[in-house]
Amino acid sequence: MAESIVRGKALSFAVKIVNLYKYLCDTKHEYVLSKQLLRSGTSIGANISEGKYGQTEPDFLAKMSIALKEASETEYWLELLNATNYIDESVYQEYDKECKELMKMLATIVKKMKEKVKR
Repeated sequence: MAESIVRGKALSFAVKIVNLYKYLCDTKHEYVLSKQLLRSGTSIGANISEGKYGQTEPDFLAKMSIALKEASETEYWLELLNATNYIDESVYQEYDKECKELMKMLATIVKKMKEKVKR
């Protein structure tokens, strides 16, 4: 259940990331940082989706852990894009809030799964 909620949020976030990528390329003519953001920001949901059908609990845990790492990377690229004035503070705050929410959800899933696998 929690995985489907976080997957939905990750998909919604990925759509926003794709749109931000388009804006950065079309309007700001920024192609390098935005491509990194696109890769990490869309990878979150892809790993959650892949983990949903993991063959084992450790496999599921590995995919959720990768999704968490991708979210952390996305957080970094957003911060860098803000610090270099490619995105303004309000855009940054909006995306950062969603990214942190995903990270909290994924961290909880990872923590609970680690405890389950340990037993």
